[in-house]
Amino acid sequence: MSTTARLRDRRAVADRRTTASRTVRGSLVSLAGLIGGPVANQAGEEVGRVVDVVARLYGPDPYPPVTGLIIRIGRRRAFLAADRIGRLEAGRVRLRTARVDLREFSRRPGEVLLARDVMDHQLVDVDGVQVTRAADLYLAPLAERTVLVGVDVSLPTLLRRLGPRRWQARPTPDRVLDWQAVAPFGEQATHGPAEVRLRASRTALHRLRPADLADILEDLGRAERQQLLGWLEPEHAADALEEMEPAELENLLREAPPEHAARLVDEMEPDEAADALRDLKPGERERLLARMPSAEADELRGLLAHREGTAGGAMTTLLVTARPGQSVADVRAELAGQAEHRTEIPGVAVLDEDGRLIGDIALFDLAVAEDAALVSDLVAWLEQFGPPVTVPPETRLAEAADRLVAARTSSLLVVDDAGRPLGRVLADDILDALLPERGRLHFRRLFS
Repeated sequence: MSTTARLRDRRAVADRRTTASRTVRGSLVSLAGLIGGPVANQAGEEVGRVVDVVARLYGPDPYPPVTGLIIRIGRRRAFLAADRIGRLEAGRVRLRTARVDLREFSRRPGEVLLARDVMDHQLVDVDGVQVTRAADLYLAPLAERTVLVGVDVSLPTLLRRLGPRRWQARPTPDRVLDWQAVAPFGEQATHGPAEVRLRASRTALHRLRPADLADILEDLGRAERQQLLGWLEPEHAADALEEMEPAELENLLREAPPEHAARLVDEMEPDEAADALRDLKPGERERLLARMPSAEADELRGLLAHREGTAGGAMTTLLVTARPGQSVADVRAELAGQAEHRTEIPGVAVLDEDGRLIGDIALFDLAVAEDAALVSDLVAWLEQFGPPVTVPPETRLAEAADRLVAARTSSLLVVDDAGRPLGRVLADDILDALLPERGRLHFRRLFS
């Protein structure tokens, strides 16, 4: 999908989700305007002042319901359950009865204090793919209860909060995001069971491309990005880590618990994982390797043994190989089983019975070949264009880049002295190494 199409789809989603319709605007209640406002009983007598609003943020509801208020009565703070609330209005609360039944507040799983835990904290605008802060939150009546429907992230709203009370009590929302389009962060994530998560936000986050998630992770604070990583499946998180700037990725791995960091590195492509580990101190590197499965750890140690700036140091060991007697259909079936690594597999290495390289078949050539054709037929046809382009592991990347350009290919096979393939160097990895000041120039990030 083109960039223009993605932007168009994203705008369409944002339009569908907007809470800025006239009907909703008329019923919105500003949290900032509510805090400090009076709480009146049915007779209109003031019984206290609003300190905070409690909502069940991490539950099954798409819009978190308000479960009660924290109110101040003299010097005492008490909890007022939602069933005692008659109406939330701009800057004030009316109760259902003249009798006030107050109790001590005890946070239940999934509940948060909206003013303390969410307002002014970082959140992710999933539709806009950016990190922002909640300048205000908006409540509205829905199906006989009050729910959290949106968040205002505009600067004018923040300025109004600093101004006279009359502006707080009668807000004019400037940029209100639908609550289902954001993922909030803050102290609330530490409360309640670990499996309780905001379903809508998590689903939306999984729709983001790895490059977009990488940008978000780089913009979040330390605690917030660890929370975000905890929401993502390790495979999805690892894809995002591969797109991060090296310095940011280094910091992230240092901040994460070692077991989690090791799992993330283990899920990364071998060449990307080796690059990430190489940036760490030896002790930090070994702590992560020690927590990985032994086979994967040994593979990464082998990559790290090659000098940085060489073909061996930049190669991926992820190879799909074939034998001359296999059919094209069989090789395609093997490729289908490696679909999750498709961006790392530009071709199939053909080996003889001793494991030596005899051909390198591009995926396009496999795609247009007949199912019944043999791999040996393709190798014979490719011989007219010369032998496979290879480099030894100690080749400097500048030289490898020259070979790659001359061959007009997107990758080079790295072979040992006996001609056995050790790995493959991809064009984007060469660019990453030769142009570090330009950032990580992954082809899949630029052109996906």
